[in-house]
Amino acid sequence: QVQLVESGGGLVQAGGSLRLSCAASGGTFSTYAMGWFRQAPGKDREFVAAIGWGAGTTRFADSVKGRFTISRDNPKNTVYLQMNSLKPEDTAVYYCAVQSTGRWRATGVTQYDYWGRGTQVTVSS
Repeated sequence: QVQLVESGGGLVQAGGSLRLSCAASGGTFSTYAMGWFRQAPGKDREFVAAIGWGAGTTRFADSVKGRFTISRDNPKNTVYLQMNSLKPEDTAVYYCAVQSTGRWRATGVTQYDYWGRGTQVTVSS
């Protein structure tokens, strides 16, 4: 069983930055693709970014491309989401998730197997 714990959320002004972390335990982290999703009040959970286990295997939603980066530290079983130039519309609960078959191109909620509890990100205008 894989467990995921997100951290790093908070309140930030528009234009600011935050770095989210997701620590994983259980399973074989280095073989998984990892994703970040977000859910704003009243909206569906949506894909933000994903990373595979190999170099160059990253994917971003159009809404965050050029502002967010995703990285991973396999020895630490941790994936990061660096968020720059934040906008009020980035406000949401951010979740990390495991794609246990390594499919880093997957963007659907149902394609991910394990989820964290989320961390709140609030961007004020």
